[in-house]
Amino acid sequence: MKKMNVVAFVMIISYLLLSQALAELSSSSSNAAETSSASQTNDENQTAAFKRTHHRPRFNCGHACARRCSETSRKKVCYRACGSCCAKCQCVPPGTSGNTAACPCYANLRTHGNKLKCP
Repeated sequence: MKKMNVVAFVMIISYLLLSQALAELSSSSSNAAETSSASQTNDENQTAAFKRTHHRPRFNCGHACARRCSETSRKKVCYRACGSCCAKCQCVPPGTSGNTAACPCYANLRTHGNKLKCP
């Protein structure tokens, strides 16, 4: 009888030690998952910050406006208006006139007198 009690006692102790080891293992794996999730979130935050601070390359307004105003008789007026429109919209329609569907922002800018601003 005494031998059976010792065997039962050893089995209970073994069970408790095994369950404690499994609990520690599961908590460490959940911590690893949280750390992995935190690093993913950190990577996503860094990517979002990079996108906010690094915009696409600036549009070459000087070249585009020179092309747009190449045939006008009032070049300085055309360059000034085209430059301000290009700075706001970052695009200039192709050709020397018309083609405004290619750049709707450029086509919709108006002066205080409600006239089209961009040449």
